[in-house]
Amino acid sequence: MSRPAYIDYGSTPPVPTLRKTAPHLSNYRRVYRASERAAQPAEAAKPETLEDYLAGYERNNARHVVIKARDLESTFDFKVRNEDVAQFCKDHGPRFIGFAGVDPHKGMEAVRELEHAVRELGLRGLNLQCFENKLRCNDAKMFPLYAKCIELDIPVNIHCSTNFSTATLMDYGRPIYLDEVMVHFPELRVVASPPGFPWVDELIAVAWRHANVSIGLVAMRHKYLNVPNSGYEMLLQYGNSVLQDQIIYGSAYPMMPIERSLAEIDELPLKDSVRQKWLHDNAARLLGV
Repeated sequence: MSRPAYIDYGSTPPVPTLRKTAPHLSNYRRVYRASERAAQPAEAAKPETLEDYLAGYERNNARHVVIKARDLESTFDFKVRNEDVAQFCKDHGPRFIGFAGVDPHKGMEAVRELEHAVRELGLRGLNLQCFENKLRCNDAKMFPLYAKCIELDIPVNIHCSTNFSTATLMDYGRPIYLDEVMVHFPELRVVASPPGFPWVDELIAVAWRHANVSIGLVAMRHKYLNVPNSGYEMLLQYGNSVLQDQIIYGSAYPMMPIERSLAEIDELPLKDSVRQKWLHDNAARLLGV
């Protein structure tokens, strides 16, 4: 019997145009080595294929999978192009939903690029990995993009957590900066992901204050929500109660194997109705599907 339909808010397909890395992310490969190795096929000599990736989502009854572009040209001369994300979504059907990536340092060029990505390419959100742009999310360079997201009626993904790149500061990801953004832009629909570590309490406070802030359970081991002293325990308590409508699941594949990630969510002591919200309903509402 197949599992109920779910939405994976963060995934990177095994195609060269999308699964790219750069020197500033080399420390990520050290941190996530074990999880990424586990995401590969069991036969060590067999490379992961696109067919494996697509079949995994079919097998597990994924309704939608979000693929995100990134533009870091001003800081790291690195880009996952909007056109490539849009092409992947077009080639592989409505299961896949693309988010645009633009570089806030490019000013109005970035605003125009975002509008083009949404209106012409069909992308349905904006992805801002602020630590890679070397900007806090409350930097004024971000404000025209937030205003455009409201105008286009799309959500924005904002990195809110530590990062493992030693080429930039971890402070860029502090959730407290998001509070100022929401005071200035209360209509903005935000997914803060990963979920705030080591400032999880800050992120919970921001989401509790602002109903338009969701917390993305992305790029983490979901089992740690139920492990004492992990730093994530408060998310389980609040996410199972007052914030149950603001939690969104994502595997961050290949950082986590799809089946393992889902199994860890299944094992959490959640109300059945809350698990359904985390895995599907909250993301469906955010994405308008």
